[in-house]
Amino acid sequence: MSDKIKVGVLYGGVSSEREVSINTGKQISENLDRNKYEVHEILMDKKEDIFKCSGLDFVFIALHGEFGEDGQAQAILDAIGIKYNGCGFKTSSICMDKYLVKKILEDYNIPMAKGKLISKGDDISSFDLLFPVVIKPNSGGSSVGVFIAKNKEEFISGIENAFKYDDTLLVEEFISGQEITVGVLNGRALPILKIVPQNHEFFNYISKYDNTTIEEPIVLDEELDRKIRDLSEKCYKVLNCRVYSRVDFILKDDVPYLLEINTLPGMTEGSLLPKMARLEGMSFSNLIDVIIESSIK
Repeated sequence: MSDKIKVGVLYGGVSSEREVSINTGKQISENLDRNKYEVHEILMDKKEDIFKCSGLDFVFIALHGEFGEDGQAQAILDAIGIKYNGCGFKTSSICMDKYLVKKILEDYNIPMAKGKLISKGDDISSFDLLFPVVIKPNSGGSSVGVFIAKNKEEFISGIENAFKYDDTLLVEEFISGQEITVGVLNGRALPILKIVPQNHEFFNYISKYDNTTIEEPIVLDEELDRKIRDLSEKCYKVLNCRVYSRVDFILKDDVPYLLEINTLPGMTEGSLLPKMARLEGMSFSNLIDVIIESSIK
């Protein structure tokens, strides 16, 4: 009998980020050590396909968006007794709700932009945030449906478009600054990267996957670097994250404003978290090993 760990890679899914998930799943599968793992690729076309994971020792969730990052898949795997990567279902569900995260972190001195929640049918005629504003599907991922509105006309059209992706929207005052991101692995912050989209106004869905964005270490003074890492670790701890996450900020006048927390950050070789790990001498395959081993523990 084989003593290899039976690992299923669950990818595809039912969200708007299906194609991204397929790429993620394929790259994770290709980089799993066949000497340690018996690898099973599971392409999810419908939610019920998750039960194909039965009998495995571990499932690497490579899904994004709905039924991946929102805790639904995690809850089912918990119920059938299969371990998986990253955060549990409660944390996954909470972190998928951007407005709820803001409300939770308000008491922990985490700098954040002013924001409001808008639901379908709400009267927006008295909207009082100063333009420009950022419109985000409240439970979306990969910046799908995110739009910067500079005036009331753009605001109305942006709201209409964003409602195609979610029934509730988070609208925040736009903060102009340097986008940065910090991975947290087993509670410890990795090197900070700055994100510089070349052909787009911000790090939107297209710029994340068109290979034109520059992502590189940012040089900060020691005190600010430590402050940003501490904030990232605090978010990870307060929200009860597990094994790994990625925390995104906008840095303006040396103040890091929280954007969001990713409980299943991108995991291709070119994704942000693997790039941070490589800065500490960890290959993509090594990182996958650490995530699996830590999740099993």
